[in-house]
Amino acid sequence: MFDTNVAGRRQEIRVLLADDHAVLRAGLRALLEKEPGLVVVGEARSGSEAVALAKTTRPDVVLMDLAMPGKGGIEATRRIVGLGLGAKVLVLTALPQELQLSEALEAGASGFMQKVGPVEELTRAIRAVADDRLFLDEDAARLMVLLRYRKAGQVDDEKVTAGRLSDRERQVLALLALGHSSKEIGVKLSVSPRTVDEYRARLKDRLGLARRPELVRFALRTGIIAET
Repeated sequence: MFDTNVAGRRQEIRVLLADDHAVLRAGLRALLEKEPGLVVVGEARSGSEAVALAKTTRPDVVLMDLAMPGKGGIEATRRIVGLGLGAKVLVLTALPQELQLSEALEAGASGFMQKVGPVEELTRAIRAVADDRLFLDEDAARLMVLLRYRKAGQVDDEKVTAGRLSDRERQVLALLALGHSSKEIGVKLSVSPRTVDEYRARLKDRLGLARRPELVRFALRTGIIAET
């Protein structure tokens, strides 16, 4: 599993469930409501409903199924993250696949795990993404490692490139890889969103990376996002 160590936990985490199977939603609600500090604030049956409820319920974490009718989980993730409300999306999938993982991260998801995982892992994942950490379960992490070592020949060159980045550039890169918006990064680093956008453009020019999956892979391979 990959995550980053960020201090400070929320006292209460608001969770929105997004899945078209009522039985699964009911089961998740029953499990999560037994966990201290977790509050289920709504249930969505489709991607469109998830986006609408994210606006009204202001969740900290959205548990997102990918295979929903109408607007699917990937597009719903993109729109929820794009709202800029700070909601983190934890994708739950029946069978993790490389394309799903890449698309989910590109859309702004902060976590990715199988639906069949133990409840302890699910609650740990919820708390991790709520704390601004990237969470990948064992299978998703394995996919990420395969992507990493498939391009093993470029890792040394990437580490050299990463070593040339300033401390501030590394901070911005890590936060971008974790799915934060320019506004959120500006607040965390006490700079303006415009300044963050300037760093973003500079990183794109220096690294040749623009999409979030590329940023995540680069940050993981070079140690900018710690592996634990």
